[in-house]
Amino acid sequence: MRIVFLGTPEFAVSCLDALNKSKHEVIGVICQPDKPTERGNKIQFCCVKKYAIENNLKLFQFAKISRDGVEELKELNPDLMVTAAYGQILSQEVLNIPKYGVINVHASLLPKYRGASPIQSAIIHGDTETGVTIMKTEIGLDTGDIIDSVKTPIFENETYGELSIRLSEIGANLLLSVIDRIEKGTVTYIKQEHFNATITNKISKTDATINWNKSSKEIKCLVLGTNPNPIARTLLNGEMVKIYKAKIADIVLTDEDKALEPGTVLPESSSKNGLFVRTFDGAVELIDIQFPGGRELPAKQILNGRKIKPLDKFVYDINV
Repeated sequence: MRIVFLGTPEFAVSCLDALNKSKHEVIGVICQPDKPTERGNKIQFCCVKKYAIENNLKLFQFAKISRDGVEELKELNPDLMVTAAYGQILSQEVLNIPKYGVINVHASLLPKYRGASPIQSAIIHGDTETGVTIMKTEIGLDTGDIIDSVKTPIFENETYGELSIRLSEIGANLLLSVIDRIEKGTVTYIKQEHFNATITNKISKTDATINWNKSSKEIKCLVLGTNPNPIARTLLNGEMVKIYKAKIADIVLTDEDKALEPGTVLPESSSKNGLFVRTFDGAVELIDIQFPGGRELPAKQILNGRKIKPLDKFVYDINV
């Protein structure tokens, strides 16, 4: 098949690589326009663009594909278009261009977690299972018919970044299988149960702010679900601290511990034992953290210095 691929972040690269190494012909790659970095305001290429350049694939970057890309897509005359975390809604005019339509590789078990943050949302909500769905793209946000899906567990301390890599590889394998069925005319389509749908939005820095009055599980899941982006954060002595990894603390709280307010560094904390913080229902152990101007370090190592000490208090502040 002659295929046009649309994707932008790292998650999409495995699918593009699988297509590029398959019997099919990738006749065009489309990704979002370049954006400046937060630091230094330098232009940074997305992962899909880097792959396309390295593999000499024809590349397009439309500010708005449904306005700017229609004629070029028609000239390419694709049999199929494949999207994976592309980042733009396609118009019906674009959807009508390929002979076999457009299919999407989506990182959740639809109809659960439609939208911008399916992987993060699954971890943040404490789900134990997720997966990848291949769906037929239609007008609407991830509302098309399901072609196939694969389930996978979410591991106990798996981060958003780690799960994203696993799901991208699962999606790549599933994609080739689905395309073979489309080519043979043996593919089937299943309507989604729209009443079970959950819409997700992009996870903001505000969303990633830790509320220490939440349960230990909720805090741990927030930390894991926002790593590597946008990274969970909290306030300590007027400084914003980023929390990269955390787990539910494996300690027994004393009566004195239980009397402490959520967010308080427990007296048991030390460079030998670890950094334990009181939550609504127990405690979490912070594993990797970062102070402003510093780098990500093991919490035990930071406890060797003076930046954190027992009975210090982390504060919930959405302005961090």
